[in-house]
Amino acid sequence: MIFFLLFVAIPICLIFLLPKAKKGGKNKVPPGPLGLPFIGNLHQFDCLAPHIYFWKLSKKYGKVFSLKLASVPIIVVSSAKLAKEVLKTQDLVFCSKPSLVGQQKLSYNGHDIAFAPYNDYWGEMRKICVLHLFSLKKVHLFGPIRKNEVSRMIKNIYQQAANSQVTNLSNLLISLNSTIICRVAFGVRFDEEAYERKRFNHTVDEAEAMLANKLIG
Repeated sequence: MIFFLLFVAIPICLIFLLPKAKKGGKNKVPPGPLGLPFIGNLHQFDCLAPHIYFWKLSKKYGKVFSLKLASVPIIVVSSAKLAKEVLKTQDLVFCSKPSLVGQQKLSYNGHDIAFAPYNDYWGEMRKICVLHLFSLKKVHLFGPIRKNEVSRMIKNIYQQAANSQVTNLSNLLISLNSTIICRVAFGVRFDEEAYERKRFNHTVDEAEAMLANKLIG
């Protein structure tokens, strides 16, 4: 009986119920490939060449189509004209970001500029960042730090090449970015093997895992 339910009854139910569920939905969404329960279109998504995957779907379903990655519905715009309509002409309609559990925890319920909803608070935060954090004067002020760290990285690559060692560019670039952030934000430089650097990298890993959390509701 158990094997019958798993291999016969459940597939038959899915074959009849999924098309009806898609047609009878209240929210009108663009056409797209039919997914599976719980995982949506994850089993069809090509993470190695997503641009080719989206291009093939646009040829089949049109310039605007829908996907569902697990429980997250996605609308894909595959046209420069429509992208301009979404990102520029109708910017106020689409500028707010989805409310994610990880993002809300990391930003203290959106009290930053990256994850805050588009409102008066976000506008004030943007003014502060443009005038005091990301101004041209600040960029030039931290220029020597960037040059120094890039020189250190190039010297490290040269030494590894001279010793016939394998160079992991991904790790070097991640280390370069985190070191520049530490020096600019905290005014200190953590060595690669220092306890503070390992603690900082662990915090960054936790933040990345938190940002990948599921949608609220």
